[in-house]
Amino acid sequence: MSENHYFKFTNAVVIAPLFAVLAIWTVYYLEIRFQTNWNEFGIYPKTALGLRGILLSPFIHGSVVHLYNNTIPLAVLSASLFYFYRKIAWKVLICGAIGVGLFTWVIGRASYHIGASGIIYLLASFIFFKGIFTKHYRLVALSLGIVFIYGSMLWYIFPIEEGISWEGHLGGFIFGFVLAYFLKAPTPPLKKYRWEEENFNAQEDPFLKHFDEKGNFIGEQELLEQENELTIHYHYKETEDDTPNE
Repeated sequence: MSENHYFKFTNAVVIAPLFAVLAIWTVYYLEIRFQTNWNEFGIYPKTALGLRGILLSPFIHGSVVHLYNNTIPLAVLSASLFYFYRKIAWKVLICGAIGVGLFTWVIGRASYHIGASGIIYLLASFIFFKGIFTKHYRLVALSLGIVFIYGSMLWYIFPIEEGISWEGHLGGFIFGFVLAYFLKAPTPPLKKYRWEEENFNAQEDPFLKHFDEKGNFIGEQELLEQENELTIHYHYKETEDDTPNE
């Protein structure tokens, strides 16, 4: 990996999630600092003014608890997205955020819908389904990790609790699945071990040298003695004196 490529990679994996977390905390700090409430900039379904919330609502949170509950999943999932799918990460975020916002605007209740939870459901859904679709062992393992850590979030795509925008959660879940299905991403190359190569010579392998023909382990000292052992080969050649007399 070149230095320039490594720098861009580090920027994507670290700076993007860090910026997202700082952005939502900064907005909440400004609301407290100036004693104001910006909930009106959230998504208000089926109104022209409510469309601005598609871009603004993910940065607005109603309480410290709401903000804290979204911070860690946002950081972890966005970092995972940029680490494993960095070539399509921005497409997922931008297209997904717009799709989730429009979905909420169309089907949502007559209320202000705020918070980054729709984006979190988008990321969790995308990472889970994309890993399953690619069938790559590392990405499948990541999908199983998402289920283990955030599997309980699935219940909140249904209207089971008052005051929670289940519409945004459902939109995130749906659009995560859609983007995972349609967006193509290169899978990490499978590691090829030395013993899988065509020109592999087992007798020259440093590890396999420690085993004899029967599979018994040979220690370092014994192996060294075998390598240093002097072997003398005798070659016999007949001469005229060796021929039998007639």
